[in-house]
Amino acid sequence: MASIHLGINLEFIRSADKPFEWGVEKAAEIGFDFVEPMVHWGRELLSEAGYFHSVSMLDDPLRVRRACERAGVRLSGLSAHCPLCKPEISVEYLKQAIRFAAECGAPVVNTDEGPKPRWTTEQEDFVLMRYVLGEAAAVAEPRGIVIGLEPHQQYSKSLVGLDRIHALVDSPAIGINFDTGNSYLCGEEPISWLRHVSSRLVHLHAKDISIQQSAERGKVTGTPVGCACGDGIIDWQSVIEVCRSSPRDIVLSVECGTVEQAQRSFEHLRSLLPR
Repeated sequence: MASIHLGINLEFIRSADKPFEWGVEKAAEIGFDFVEPMVHWGRELLSEAGYFHSVSMLDDPLRVRRACERAGVRLSGLSAHCPLCKPEISVEYLKQAIRFAAECGAPVVNTDEGPKPRWTTEQEDFVLMRYVLGEAAAVAEPRGIVIGLEPHQQYSKSLVGLDRIHALVDSPAIGINFDTGNSYLCGEEPISWLRHVSSRLVHLHAKDISIQQSAERGKVTGTPVGCACGDGIIDWQSVIEVCRSSPRDIVLSVECGTVEQAQRSFEHLRSLLPR
């Protein structure tokens, strides 16, 4: 039986205009044991000025490791979403994210197929994704890093579509990062879908969807963040029960929009786990 741990995606401080290190400390203060930072290429003003949580992969990976060690938390993974249908972006981005993850100590790199090019056919898109994932898996396998494919875009918005992407490359370095909120908004039934992928599950985005946002169901393929876990429509007790059947321990990485929502999410999810 897999162990379940609580973590948080650092997007929860996006609206707070605070830097990466502040977010790690705040996550630890709330009580989370794991954090999931976002990484980016190059340099940009907001992160450099300390107003945004993302970390440049031109920075030292040990910056991430040391921040977590100081706060007493661990890394559940890196948020490294890039358009798999656009190899001119995603091949080198994912390979660098994997190397960065290996050095900073993150076991999982999460991504999805992203927006597709306007001019390609579906058949061409799957060839492009196979190429990207094959290149990324070749870098991930010897480093013991797993790529978590997330339901989020035009092809992964269904159980069949996500399965098709996962099957493109036969590699132990490719698994599923399930997103409870995205799967619901896509129009699918989250618990059934989670049960279907439980044997391939490597990470989980714990995203709840409010009654108000439920009006978007079937009209969108996902959302950046949800409401506080426990305030929406997701059955978290069932999510936890299914995750326990996974062959590896799973971190529920909360995706919400504010510090206050993060606090409420932690309290709700913690109440469902044995002490």
